[in-house]
Amino acid sequence: MELKGKKTRIMERFHYSTETVIDKPFNWKQMWRLFSYLKPYSKTLLPSAFIAVLISALVRLVAPILIGKYTLDYAIANKDMNLLTILVVTIAGLYILSYIANTFRIRWMNMLGQNVIYDIRRHLFTHVQSLSHRFFDQRSAGSILVRIMNDINSLQELFTSGVINLLMDFILLIGVVALLFTLSPELTLAIMVIVPIMFFISTSLRKKIRRSWQTVRLKQSKLNSHLNESIQGIRVTQSFTQEKENIEFFDGVNTENFQSWQNATKRNAMFTPMVELTNAIGTAILIAYGATLIANDSISIGTFVSFAFYLGMFWEPISRLGQVYNQLLMGMASSERIFEFIDEKPIVAELQNPTRLANMKGKIEFEHVEFAYDSSRKALNDISLTIEAGQTVALVGHTGSGKTTIANLISRFYDATGGNVKIDSVNIKDLSLEELRSKISVVLQDTFIFSGTIIDNIRFGRPTATDEEVIEAAKAVGANDFIQNLSNGYFTEVEERGNVLSVGERQLISFARALLADPTIIILDEATASIDTETEVKIQHALKTLLNGRTAIMIAHRLSTIREADNIIVLDHGSIMEQGNHDMLMERKGIYYGLVKAQFNMLEVG
Repeated sequence: MELKGKKTRIMERFHYSTETVIDKPFNWKQMWRLFSYLKPYSKTLLPSAFIAVLISALVRLVAPILIGKYTLDYAIANKDMNLLTILVVTIAGLYILSYIANTFRIRWMNMLGQNVIYDIRRHLFTHVQSLSHRFFDQRSAGSILVRIMNDINSLQELFTSGVINLLMDFILLIGVVALLFTLSPELTLAIMVIVPIMFFISTSLRKKIRRSWQTVRLKQSKLNSHLNESIQGIRVTQSFTQEKENIEFFDGVNTENFQSWQNATKRNAMFTPMVELTNAIGTAILIAYGATLIANDSISIGTFVSFAFYLGMFWEPISRLGQVYNQLLMGMASSERIFEFIDEKPIVAELQNPTRLANMKGKIEFEHVEFAYDSSRKALNDISLTIEAGQTVALVGHTGSGKTTIANLISRFYDATGGNVKIDSVNIKDLSLEELRSKISVVLQDTFIFSGTIIDNIRFGRPTATDEEVIEAAKAVGANDFIQNLSNGYFTEVEERGNVLSVGERQLISFARALLADPTIIILDEATASIDTETEVKIQHALKTLLNGRTAIMIAHRLSTIREADNIIVLDHGSIMEQGNHDMLMERKGIYYGLVKAQFNMLEVG
């Protein structure tokens, strides 16, 4: 078979991962849910903005009839200079009042919009923090980021101007139509003939506009996901010299994002010219039929001028309503994605009245536990084991044997799909999640270092800890020496993931962080895999004291680190094959014996 070209493979990679746009009707129920975020401001900013809008709308409705009918038909026609002066002063005063009202309206609406955006973003981020690990297993960091940032940002214009403009335009539209019919019912009906035509054309555009903004949101999500992945994996990309392919892939994602924006804005742009064309036709009808009515003395010149003012005002809110509708479409496309996350329920849920352990001892029991990440992959199969309080237990086995899964179930990052996990004889599902996890410290092989100082990274384990307590924890794991040699010691700034630190240094910080939390249970998941032999000796010495009185679960491929464990559990394909201490398992000459021998032979060859 002929090999496909590089560009073809890149584009296939791109197209196969494209999300599907779901065609849905406009969902007013969802929009009302979005507008519910205005409720906290219903007694402060919202009424103030409404009053400002009402004043502005009333001025705009009153001014044309004063300028046209009263000024032309009464003051000028009768050469009444006193009335003319009163009208000029009144009209000027009304416009000054409108200017002041608009100034406050814009200020209050900007404040309202920013507050609402802040509330939505905080709500979404807080909710995401509570979701289970399975949620993050199924989504990239970039796709989550785009919902919290881009999708919420796209609502900004809707809340800062769209909502209040919608209200003002409805007031203007109703007022203008009422005044048009009051001035001349015949002329109004003649012009209104074209409104149904415009309504029919605009309705046909809505579905296309809605779909195009849904597509924009999906393409932006894909672009952000790829950017996040590219930045996180830049070392791998450069190591395998895949920069060119990565750039070509980015070009494909960026091009589709650009095209989706072009398509959406092109369809949006069709609405305003359509309103302008309708306005032009209406103006032509006004001039032709209005001139006839004036000639027949059916209407006065002043009435005609006022009517012309109001006709211009009639099309203006219709045009803006089209823009607001586009904002609503964008808002719906974004809110669908925001509420999708907000409606996501944690798979690992806490009871309304959870059991609280006043003094957790740390005894762990697995009773016929089964677990599967999905229907085709069973990670644990009928696991039964007991880890006594204060005992150190090691989990060993090949990759995929279920070691990390057991650790995840103890921390209740996932719930067992069968059987029970208990701590101090209480089902783990009945315990408070916050209380449970506050008593467990987990140290992973891939240590995450947050942006900030060294001392803040260690204090992450217990935010209330004093500087002295942080330093004591660092000394206990042998991290104090290298920290003191940094430019600013414990107050040295490190960037995200701590790239200025070596792998071993990052691991020592994670040890200090875990131990500072003073847990009842410590889980070390390949925690010493990235540490050199000299550092490992220091840590092993510190752990003998620090693990005393605590329940410890150690997961290690480097078997030399677990020789002193009270119990070693050998796993294979999710089942317990052997267990006992090091000497017992070596005498048995089973799986563990084979693993130790194989590792010893590798070291000899090395």
